[in-house]
Amino acid sequence: MNELELIRKLTPLLPTNDQVVAGAGDDCAVLDVGLANQWLLFKTDSIVEGIHFEKNAPPEKVGHKALARALSDIAAMGGIPTSALVTLALPAGFDPDYVEKIYLGMATLARRFNVAISGGETTSNPERLLISVAVVGTISKNHCARRTGAQVGDAIFVTGRLGGSLAGRHLEFEPRLKEGQWLVQHFSIHSMIDLSDGLASDLRHLMEAAGLGAELNKASIPISREAKLKAKTESPSSPPLLAALTDGEDFELLFTVASRDAVPLLDAWKAQFPDVPLTCVGRMTTERGLKLRDRHGALTFTGHGYIHFS
Repeated sequence: MNELELIRKLTPLLPTNDQVVAGAGDDCAVLDVGLANQWLLFKTDSIVEGIHFEKNAPPEKVGHKALARALSDIAAMGGIPTSALVTLALPAGFDPDYVEKIYLGMATLARRFNVAISGGETTSNPERLLISVAVVGTISKNHCARRTGAQVGDAIFVTGRLGGSLAGRHLEFEPRLKEGQWLVQHFSIHSMIDLSDGLASDLRHLMEAAGLGAELNKASIPISREAKLKAKTESPSSPPLLAALTDGEDFELLFTVASRDAVPLLDAWKAQFPDVPLTCVGRMTTERGLKLRDRHGALTFTGHGYIHFS
């Protein structure tokens, strides 16, 4: 049983109450706790040594990633993060200086986005380091972006460039908080998600939530320099396009808007975020499944990004 199958098995067992606007199945839980015109966003994420980072990874970057992953999910809702709690599970014989530098990395990122680290928990964990971060934030009830809501004909956009995360980008990414907030405040975003598992996998979440298919233009998909270099020097049999579709851990924003908004959005984006690429990579379709189109036509793509336990 892989990660997605396990989630489907466990989700029906989760109790709910009147506060839950959106629960399992979106980037964050959305809660109505009585705030005027706002919902509370609640998210937890974790990183594990040997899975999300190597033992020799710079500790400041490990701390950065631990917090940035959860902040990226807040960004995918268009929200504003406010506070975080950190659970730290350490193996025997841990290095206190290494742990301190992890917290310095988290603190540096937290200060940049005015996020308080308000406490947490420490415990032991055999063999390897584990860090779990829970973040709360807020979002206007009128501007909350969800995975649901994509419509037929919607233009599909991604921020940044994709692929090559293992070259070090997965430790250094910038959560697109300002960009996510700007998008929901200035345009009608039909659906949005952050790219944690790869474009091919995360787009399927939007497709499934809307009951639609999607078609991507192969020539439009923005490929990172790292992915192109790796394909050239290390994996000539693995094209950089495949890396952009399946590597995962890009932590860019993937979203859909009405086709009529595509050009105005691109023009406004360039003026607001000149250093962050934004690319229209395809469209939502009635025909189920994910297709890749080139000058020869469109073919079904069955590949996917990283899936735990698979």
